[in-house]
Amino acid sequence: MTASKRTTTRRKTAPPKPQPVKCPDCDGQGEITEAVKVGTRKGRLTDDHQTGLCLSCLGTGQVAD
Repeated sequence: MTASKRTTTRRKTAPPKPQPVKCPDCDGQGEITEAVKVGTRKGRLTDDHQTGLCLSCLGTGQVAD
């Protein structure tokens, strides 16, 4: 008795998941940098920067739906 031959079938591959869209404000980082202002009247800018949470994506780095 010989083994019966099976027919080969193609494996179906799942389509690739779409990549999430990066936030345009923070470029997908989730944080933005703001310049530090000094002084009450003129509010001159300094060379220092501070980071903060991106308010557009709330720190996820992806565009909110």
